[in-house]
Amino acid sequence: MNPLILMSDPQVAAVPVRECGEPLVDVRDHDFRVDPRKQDPLGAFAHVREGVLARLKHARSLLPAGTDLLFIEGYRPLTLQQRYFTKYRDKLAAAHPDWTAEQLHHATSRYVSPPEIAPHSAGAAVDVTLVDQDGHELDLGTRVNATPEESDGACFAHAPNVGDLARHHRTLLLNAMEGAGFTNYGTEFWHFSAADRYDALMRQEPHARYGPTELP
Repeated sequence: MNPLILMSDPQVAAVPVRECGEPLVDVRDHDFRVDPRKQDPLGAFAHVREGVLARLKHARSLLPAGTDLLFIEGYRPLTLQQRYFTKYRDKLAAAHPDWTAEQLHHATSRYVSPPEIAPHSAGAAVDVTLVDQDGHELDLGTRVNATPEESDGACFAHAPNVGDLARHHRTLLLNAMEGAGFTNYGTEFWHFSAADRYDALMRQEPHARYGPTELP
């Protein structure tokens, strides 16, 4: 397995963006199971780029019968991304007062993308998990959005410290999402993106097609 490249890696920021102008669309208009835990007054959380929606539909078709995607969060405004990043960085700074600014930035980006390159703020990323046919979440080893600290690293997609059933479910999710053209962020089993800077780097594409965007 190749070494994990974090969002803070200069290689990610160095990928140019050639914005394609694809609009944001609401997944709630397309018969997806949408969890309310990240909902906001504007419904921003339920939006993704059109091409991301098409990939999500494809991913659903690759799952075995009786298993479905649960959509948790898509688009995230830059102001909210900045708030998440600063809050987590400050939490790490309190726990590790000896860390340098560079160490803090690196560690923070395991869990929250730096705002300037965040796939969520480009409408390119989705946080998803699996549910059964009745809508009950399947065991994937940790809760969605568990931090590396609270989960002892079990939130990493290929973490060795999860049970066999959780590993099986993660494999189902990874295979479906990657089969539909998404790239997983290896520190978070639930996070996938497409056509953003991170995905472009992983696929050795010359540029990203989705950059930071705003809700219309």
